Amino acid sequence: MQRQPSELIVVTKAKDLCAYVMAVTQKSPKHFRFTFVSRMQNLTLSVIENIYRANDTFITKENAAACEKRLEYQHKALTDLKISGYFSLLAFEQGCILAKQYEQISRQVADCQNLLGAWINSDRKRLQS
Repeated sequence: MQRQPSELIVVTKAKDLCAYVMAVTQKSPKHFRFTFVSRMQNLTLSVIENIYRANDTFITKENAAACEKRLEYQHKALTDLKISGYFSLLAFEQGCILAKQYEQISRQVADCQNLLGAWINSDRKRLQS
Protein backbone atom coordinates (compact mmCIF):
# COMPACT_ATOMS: atom_id res chain seq x y z
CA MET A 1 0.00 0.00 0.00
CA GLN A 2 1.28 3.43 -0.89
CA ARG A 3 1.56 6.01 1.84
CA GLN A 4 -0.53 9.16 1.55
CA PRO A 5 1.59 12.33 1.97
CA SER A 6 -0.09 13.34 5.24
CA GLU A 7 -0.45 9.82 6.63
CA LEU A 8 1.58 8.58 9.57
CA ILE A 9 3.93 5.72 8.76
CA VAL A 10 2.31 3.64 11.51
CA VAL A 11 -1.06 4.02 9.74
CA THR A 12 0.42 2.79 6.47
CA LYS A 13 2.10 -0.17 8.19
CA ALA A 14 -1.12 -1.08 10.03
CA LYS A 15 -3.04 -0.95 6.75
CA ASP A 16 -0.41 -3.20 5.15
CA LEU A 17 -0.77 -5.67 8.03
CA CYS A 18 -4.54 -5.66 7.73
CA ALA A 19 -4.45 -6.14 3.95
CA TYR A 20 -2.02 -9.04 4.33
CA VAL A 21 -4.08 -10.73 7.04
CA MET A 22 -7.23 -10.33 4.93
CA ALA A 23 -5.53 -11.86 1.88
CA VAL A 24 -3.89 -14.73 3.75
CA THR A 25 -6.94 -15.73 5.76
CA GLN A 26 -9.20 -15.85 2.70
CA LYS A 27 -7.37 -19.02 1.72
CA SER A 28 -7.58 -20.58 5.18
CA PRO A 29 -9.63 -23.74 5.68
CA LYS A 30 -13.31 -22.95 6.22
CA HIS A 31 -13.44 -24.64 9.62
CA PHE A 32 -11.19 -21.85 10.95
CA ARG A 33 -13.47 -19.06 9.68
CA PHE A 34 -15.13 -18.30 13.02
CA THR A 35 -12.13 -18.89 15.23
CA PHE A 36 -8.83 -17.60 13.89
CA VAL A 37 -9.89 -15.94 10.65
CA SER A 38 -12.55 -13.55 11.94
CA ARG A 39 -10.60 -12.78 15.12
CA MET A 40 -7.37 -11.98 13.26
CA GLN A 41 -9.21 -9.83 10.73
CA ASN A 42 -11.14 -7.94 13.40
CA LEU A 43 -8.04 -7.33 15.50
CA THR A 44 -6.14 -5.78 12.61
CA LEU A 45 -9.15 -3.60 11.79
CA SER A 46 -9.27 -2.55 15.44
CA VAL A 47 -5.59 -1.58 15.32
CA ILE A 48 -6.25 0.78 12.42
CA GLU A 49 -9.34 2.18 14.12
CA ASN A 50 -7.49 2.94 17.35
CA ILE A 51 -4.55 4.51 15.53
CA TYR A 52 -6.94 6.81 13.65
CA ARG A 53 -8.73 7.69 16.90
CA ALA A 54 -5.41 8.46 18.59
CA ASN A 55 -4.25 10.58 15.68
CA ASP A 56 -7.51 12.53 15.64
CA THR A 57 -7.14 13.37 19.35
CA PHE A 58 -5.41 16.74 19.45
CA ILE A 59 -3.13 17.06 22.44
CA THR A 60 -1.55 20.03 24.19
CA LYS A 61 0.29 20.48 27.47
CA GLU A 62 -2.75 22.21 28.88
CA ASN A 63 -5.23 19.45 27.96
CA ALA A 64 -4.36 16.46 30.14
CA ALA A 65 -7.65 14.69 29.36
CA ALA A 66 -6.88 14.64 25.64
CA CYS A 67 -3.38 13.32 26.34
CA GLU A 68 -4.82 10.46 28.39
CA LYS A 69 -7.40 9.70 25.71
CA ARG A 70 -4.76 9.56 22.98
CA LEU A 71 -2.52 7.35 25.10
CA GLU A 72 -5.47 5.06 25.78
CA TYR A 73 -6.10 4.61 22.03
CA GLN A 74 -2.40 4.01 21.40
CA HIS A 75 -2.28 1.36 24.12
CA LYS A 76 -5.44 -0.32 22.81
CA ALA A 77 -3.75 -0.57 19.40
CA LEU A 78 -0.62 -2.03 21.03
CA THR A 79 -2.66 -4.60 22.92
CA ASP A 80 -4.56 -5.59 19.79
CA LEU A 81 -1.23 -6.03 17.99
CA LYS A 82 0.05 -8.33 20.74
CA ILE A 83 -3.12 -10.41 20.64
CA SER A 84 -3.00 -10.49 16.85
CA GLY A 85 0.56 -11.80 16.99
CA TYR A 86 -0.48 -14.52 19.41
CA PHE A 87 -3.50 -15.53 17.33
CA SER A 88 -1.32 -15.75 14.24
CA LEU A 89 1.00 -18.12 16.14
CA LEU A 90 -1.97 -20.27 17.13
CA ALA A 91 -3.30 -20.14 13.58
CA PHE A 92 0.07 -21.37 12.30
CA GLU A 93 0.26 -24.15 14.89
CA GLN A 94 -3.24 -25.33 13.94
CA GLY A 95 -2.52 -25.28 10.20
CA CYS A 96 -4.71 -22.29 9.42
CA ILE A 97 -1.82 -20.30 7.91
CA LEU A 98 1.58 -21.27 6.53
CA ALA A 99 4.93 -20.72 8.27
CA LYS A 100 5.99 -18.01 5.83
CA GLN A 101 2.65 -16.24 6.36
CA TYR A 102 3.09 -16.39 10.13
CA GLU A 103 6.62 -14.97 9.78
CA GLN A 104 5.37 -12.12 7.61
CA ILE A 105 2.56 -11.29 10.03
CA SER A 106 5.03 -11.38 12.93
CA ARG A 107 7.36 -8.96 11.15
CA GLN A 108 4.54 -6.58 10.34
CA VAL A 109 3.17 -6.74 13.89
CA ALA A 110 6.64 -5.97 15.27
CA ASP A 111 7.02 -3.02 12.88
CA CYS A 112 3.69 -1.60 14.00
CA GLN A 113 4.53 -2.10 17.67
CA ASN A 114 7.87 -0.32 17.26
CA LEU A 115 6.29 2.59 15.40
CA LEU A 116 3.52 2.91 17.97
CA GLY A 117 6.07 2.86 20.79
CA ALA A 118 8.09 5.57 19.05
CA TRP A 119 4.93 7.66 18.61
CA ILE A 120 4.06 7.32 22.31
CA ASN A 121 7.60 8.34 23.28
CA SER A 122 7.50 11.26 20.86
CA ASP A 123 4.25 12.52 22.39
CA ARG A 124 5.70 12.13 25.88
CA LYS A 125 8.85 14.13 25.00
CA ARG A 126 6.90 16.82 23.16
CA LEU A 127 4.59 17.36 26.12
CA GLN A 128 7.45 17.47 28.63
CA SER A 129 9.46 20.18 26.87
